[in-house]
Amino acid sequence: MTPPSSSTTELLSLARAVALEAGALVLEARRGVVEVADRKSSSVDVVTQVDRDAEALIRGRLAEARPHDGFFGEESGGASGTSGLTWVVDPIDGTVNFLYGIPHYAVSIAVVEGEADPQRWRALAGVVVNPATGELFSATAGGGASLGDRALQVNPPVDLSQALVATGFAYAAQTRAEQGAAVARLLPLVRDVRRMGTASLDLCAVASGRVDAYFERTLSPWDHAAGALIAAEAGARVTGLPGLRADHRFLLAAHPELAVALERVLGEVEAVPRDTTDASP
Repeated sequence: MTPPSSSTTELLSLARAVALEAGALVLEARRGVVEVADRKSSSVDVVTQVDRDAEALIRGRLAEARPHDGFFGEESGGASGTSGLTWVVDPIDGTVNFLYGIPHYAVSIAVVEGEADPQRWRALAGVVVNPATGELFSATAGGGASLGDRALQVNPPVDLSQALVATGFAYAAQTRAEQGAAVARLLPLVRDVRRMGTASLDLCAVASGRVDAYFERTLSPWDHAAGALIAAEAGARVTGLPGLRADHRFLLAAHPELAVALERVLGEVEAVPRDTTDASP
């Protein structure tokens, strides 16, 4: 059962408080020496001890406040709950930026109705905090999106040739090669392309009008759970492969009119994967 709006507001308040606390931890850690603690899917897919510490803090705070909710995090995995709600968490989205001291990384916390499956969940509230800048993006389902106290709205539709488009690349070398080739074909057709390295903030950039569109392959649920809700509540169309919601296979976010044109062109330049049957991350 979906919580009433008052409960959704309370969920957002909790997400905001926990994200700010985790962001403070992350920012303080960045003032010291940050080293790679492990590698995951490839040699360039890194995790730091700060990722783990931040997720432990977030998981602990959420468990204290809402012990019956489920949890799904990048570093510590998932656990089902009995409330019907699940928290989907990325303690540091943009870990490579964080590692290098590039001030473009985020704490992303969303709460969804259902399990951590983008094809089935209903996002209720989401928060994305950039600790380096202090910016806090948030949204609730049906309640709009905001940056701090300012309501957000996506840019009006523009001709594709005038669109500033953000994207990102996978960790797997072969997939990166395919994505690079697709972007090379896309580049002459749009105003320009940005690759900033933090999916949650890219989605918030669509919401705040800093870019006109964003697309990417191979995102995990924690990468986009909060950001996709923020973009959608700001008026973006957030979609995946034809007839599907956004998931690890493909995500596109833009003003609905621009999304239609961009979706067609992305298909033509082979930025959209052809295999629509694989449902694994």
